[in-house]
Amino acid sequence: MSKAPLTLYLAAPRGFCAGVDRAIKIVEMAIEKWGAPVYVRHEIVHNKFVVDGLRDKGAVFVEELSECPDDRPVIFSAHGVPKSVPNAAQARNMVFVDATCPLVSKVHIEAQRHSDAGLQMIMIGHEGHPETVGTMGQLPEGEVLLVETPQDVAKVQVRDPLKLAYVTQTTLSVDDTADIVAALNARFPAIVGPHKEDICYATTNRQEAVKAMAPKCDAMLVVGAPNSSNSKRLVEVGARAGCSYAQLVQRADDIDWRALDGIKSIGITAGASAPEVLINEVIDAFKSRYAVTEELIETAIENVEFKVPRVLRVPA
Repeated sequence: MSKAPLTLYLAAPRGFCAGVDRAIKIVEMAIEKWGAPVYVRHEIVHNKFVVDGLRDKGAVFVEELSECPDDRPVIFSAHGVPKSVPNAAQARNMVFVDATCPLVSKVHIEAQRHSDAGLQMIMIGHEGHPETVGTMGQLPEGEVLLVETPQDVAKVQVRDPLKLAYVTQTTLSVDDTADIVAALNARFPAIVGPHKEDICYATTNRQEAVKAMAPKCDAMLVVGAPNSSNSKRLVEVGARAGCSYAQLVQRADDIDWRALDGIKSIGITAGASAPEVLINEVIDAFKSRYAVTEELIETAIENVEFKVPRVLRVPA
């Protein structure tokens, strides 16, 4: 029986961003330099396939620094950590490497600068997400207040409405964040915003590609992990941009073929911590079932690269 035709729209940019690329490279170079095991506090990036691959090479993933021995190197994940974590590592004379994405570090520096100027911080982010925990942990308890929705803005209790600044998690939905910023500006006209938007270029670019692709598609799949904030936002952006079926899948095995019965077109993208090998796996699954015509939907070209820390670039 001949295969049904299917137009497969492939979003660009998609998948790995420069911060994720750098974080993975840091773990690999640390294992190369110091040998296994190398400890990593929290998943280096939110992707099981990537984490399992690094575990096979000699990385040991833990949730807390207390689980690491003093005599082995430890790496802090790309999401960033509270200040208390490197302080504790220093107190134990541990070798540690910070793989925090430079764009997250920029938000940390910004928060500290505003605090030094006497401003209380409001953070737009998701409660419990490692990046939010890390950013809020840059300042003493109570100095950073979290809001997740415009409704939260109405309820937040501040010390002085004339001495406020805000920062955002880097992986949020651009549109949702705009609504929260509007609510902050309406309630606190004196609030100080970032010089440059905190939401990172990769998050913005992937969302823009989805917005361009979604109206063309009967369905859309986002390759990514269920604990990946930026991947979940891509699903929401796709649904909001006019794609009636938008779903997150970790691997090709997760595709719900019955739900896709009768489709003529599919859009495929991936969160910033999903490797190209998993995207290709999903594309190949469609090629095995359909007569696929591929079309690239490219809205930006990325050529950002972040250097790994100097400690990994010098011989042991």
